[in-house]
Formats: sequence, C-alpha cells, structure tokens
Amino acid sequence: MKIALAQLNPTVGDLAGNSQLILEATERAVSLGAELVVCSELVICGYPPKDLLLREGFACACDQAVKALAASIPKNVGVIVGHATHWNVPANRIANAASLIANGQVLATVHKRLLPNYDVFDERRYFRPADKLAPIAFNGLRLGLHICEDAWWGDPETFHHTDPMHFPDPIAELAASGIDVLINVSASPFEVNKPSYRDAILRRHVIRHQVPFLFVNEVGGNDDLVFDGHSVVLDHSGRKVLQLKGFVEDLQVVDLKQLPSPITHSPETVPAQLLDALVLGLKDYMRKSGFSGCVLGLSGGIDSTLAAYIAAEACGAANVHGIMMPSRYSTGHSVDDAVALADRLGIDAQVVPIDSAHRAYESLPVVGADLAAAPAGLADQNLQARIRGAIVMIRSNHHGWLPLATGNKSELAVGYCTLYGDMAGGFAVLADLFKRDVYAICHYINEVRECREVIPNNVLIKAPSAELAPNQFDQDSLPPYPILDGILEGLIEREESVATLSKSFPIETVRWVAKKLDRNEYKRRQMPPGIKLSARAFGSGRRMPMAARFEIE
Repeated sequence: MKIALAQLNPTVGDLAGNSQLILEATERAVSLGAELVVCSELVICGYPPKDLLLREGFACACDQAVKALAASIPKNVGVIVGHATHWNVPANRIANAASLIANGQVLATVHKRLLPNYDVFDERRYFRPADKLAPIAFNGLRLGLHICEDAWWGDPETFHHTDPMHFPDPIAELAASGIDVLINVSASPFEVNKPSYRDAILRRHVIRHQVPFLFVNEVGGNDDLVFDGHSVVLDHSGRKVLQLKGFVEDLQVVDLKQLPSPITHSPETVPAQLLDALVLGLKDYMRKSGFSGCVLGLSGGIDSTLAAYIAAEACGAANVHGIMMPSRYSTGHSVDDAVALADRLGIDAQVVPIDSAHRAYESLPVVGADLAAAPAGLADQNLQARIRGAIVMIRSNHHGWLPLATGNKSELAVGYCTLYGDMAGGFAVLADLFKRDVYAICHYINEVRECREVIPNNVLIKAPSAELAPNQFDQDSLPPYPILDGILEGLIEREESVATLSKSFPIETVRWVAKKLDRNEYKRRQMPPGIKLSARAFGSGRRMPMAARFEIE
C-alpha cells in the first residue's frame, strides 16, 4: 500500500481552513498514487487548542468537521486525521483522537492512551485516556495507529519522575495484537536536537517489534510553540528510509511493499535549527494573528540585530520597521552599526533621538528631583528604556505593526531588563536564547546561511552595552556571559543546586545568579510571549512562584 505522509501547518481553531489543507493534501497524494494519507495529531483543530477544548460545542464542531471532510475527500483513498472528539467517551468528556475516514464514512477512531502532563503539556486537564489500543484494518493491512506520547513509553527523559512500569505500553499492546506497520500521528514541539532524539525513540520500538514505523509530525508555529515537522519512515530494521523536510510543509509517498533504500541524514547544526525555528515561529505568529508588519528598536547591539534579521526572513524586509533611538549616552558606532544592518537587510529604519523627551521628564516637578538626585542611576536608566518602549508602541498602534521585544534569556533570567521598556512588545523573539546562542546564530548567518557579512562585524566584536549611562558595559553589572549562561543552564534546564554548580563555577557568583533568577520572576510574568527552543523555556512550561522565599543552596 502506498501511504502519503502529510506534514501540514494547521491554525488553532480554524476547523474549516485546516480541513481545506487536508483536502488539498489528499488530492495531491492521490495524484501521486497514494491509497492512504496520514496527517498529524489534532490537525483538525490545531495543536495546542488549550482551553478552547472547554468551550461548549468545540469538540462537537471538531467531530462535525471530520464527518464533513469524510464526505469531501476523493473516493478510494483513506485519510487519518487527528481531532478532539466526544465519540465513544462518557458524557461531557473529550478524547484526543485519530480517525480513519474513507468513502464518505468514519471507519475507525482510536484515542490517545498516554496523556502528557509535564513541561508545556497539560492534556489530563482536557482529555480522557483510552482504556486500550487495538489495530485498525484498511486495504488488507493491520495498522498500529497511535498518537504522539503513546510512542514515548519508557523514555527516561519523559518518565524521569515516575516509573514507566506504572503506565501501559501502547506500542507493545498494538504489536501483541498483530500489526503490519506502526503509525504515529504527532504534534511534537521543537527543542534543540529533538528530531534526532525522536528518531532514537522510534528506532527502539522498531528493533523490538520488527515492523516499519511511520511518524507524521505537525509543522508550524502556534503561540510560543514551534513544530518542526521532520516526519520520518523507518523500515523493519529501524533504518531511516524517508525523511521529510524540517520547518516547512511537506508531503511524501512511501510504498510499504517496496520501501526505499536506507538513507543517511545528517542533522542540522544547533545554530541552523535555532534560526529555522525562530523564523518559523515569528512568521506563523504574525500570519495567524493577522499582522503583516512588525516594528522594533535598533540599538546597534547584537540582540536587536539578530531580531531584525529574523523579522526580515519571517515577513519580508519591506515589512520590517526599525527605529534608532539614540540618547545622550549613545555612542556614534551604535547608530552606524544599526544603519549598516538596515541597509544590508533592506528594511525601513528611522532615527528618533530621545534626548528631548528625556529632558522633559527631568523638568517635571517631583520626578525631575528624583532623577537629578542620581543622574544615570537606575531610575534614569530605566526611564530611557521606557521612552524607547513608548516610541515603539506609538508606531505599532498607529500602523498596526507587531512590536517586537528583543531581550535574550540571559538578561531576562537575572532581571537585566526594564519592565515597560525593552520588555514592552507583542512578541519576544529571543526570549529563549542565551547570549552565547545569539552570537552563535549571528556567526552562522554570516559564515554559512548568507556567506557574506550581513551582521556587521563591529556588532560581533564590540563589548555588549545597554548604553544607558556613561561608559556602561554589561560586564560591569553581570558575570561574563560564558559563566552566566553556564550557571543559568544548570539552574533552569537541569534545576541544579548552588552546591552542585559551585563545583564548576565560583560559589558567590552562583549564589548571586540564583538569587537574581528567583527575584525577577515577577518581571518574566509580564513579558510578551516568546518562542520555546529549550526544554525549560520561561513561560507555560516553567511555573515558578513570584512571592517566595526559598533560596537554592
């Protein structure tokens, strides 16, 4: 049987639009000789639908969309679609389901067995798990159809807080019933090196059960999540025979009777993965939210430089609007570097000096006296950032452009950022990038992606500075970024203690970073959404209290 893997980019809640995507993919697959088309998890409603699932009528609308799609697809082809459903569940409950539709009917429906409830996942809040899984028959084959997490049973990273033996093994259940192929429909979000990690999990099942494995993943950005695609086919020995593209929609057909020869697929470098994820995440957030243009401050620094490049790739240079906002403390090279970047990217850039607005605040009663008491002090520095944030928001409001915040994870972690200033915006492009990653991506852009100096060299070599006070540099207030990022990675992504990290870093520095991390949670709670790239991004996957006194030791 020839099977098409349809790697699609659904929009959350757009049942009609997503159904049309599936229909168009099915028609193309039929033209390529496919007898079965496999789409991703919850493709009908998009993933993750979150509390839309709690709205009265939403799951019923998904069921009706599946029936309508069944009536619309060409004859003599089957289509597997993921959707929320009320079918075959107790009253007022919902299941995460995948249905096989063909010849105008819903032939079979399976429910997800394992419901993830960690990191960004909260599926037990919404869904009822399946009691068991069984193969479904189609065109003489027994299909081991299952949904995303059902393939992650026994993975030490997924089950590191629990014993996997307390959970059923859905793949083993299917294999014990007799299957010809395993089919996993997924909405598996991107993290660095996640594609290779997933491949290893699938390969383990194939080696154990000796049947081919088809994995179909969602692609595209939905809010803070990016889905990378990278759908894949493994033969009965666990060798990769088909690899769909990453970060783009794709459709490929494979013949189970005559699988292709094994292929060698080299994973992309980390900077390449990160850049692709960032561009797709911003592009889809803008497209699906109805924005055609964006606006951001251009300081001539490394962060706003990378954010501008990502924006130009995501929505086209003509739709990116930069604002250079020099203050009395800005250096000449900052504006020069910003101008050079704008010229190379071909984006709109305007100069709006902020000194007159700054002086206006200094002339105000009460406030002016506070500012005069500590020239270039913390209040004065934050004021400059807030003036700039207000200017960006004015242009955003007037033109309908999405305002971009450009702070990185290192700064956000320790509070080296200003509420309602550089944190102001509608989307935080770099919020899950450590400073080291920002530099690595910029070098990759010049040396590999563009093979020319798009990122001005001076931006890469000069010392980072907020330029909010005379002769100010980041390293006057922060540990060197290699040290800071190493400590933060341990604290955030591995939840390590001060004692553990002090084996690799100076203990007083570790204590300082740990205290700053905890005390600035209130700032991060007010930051715009960003793109999740790591296992522990700020946002829905890392839920820390704001008013707390526990200190990491």
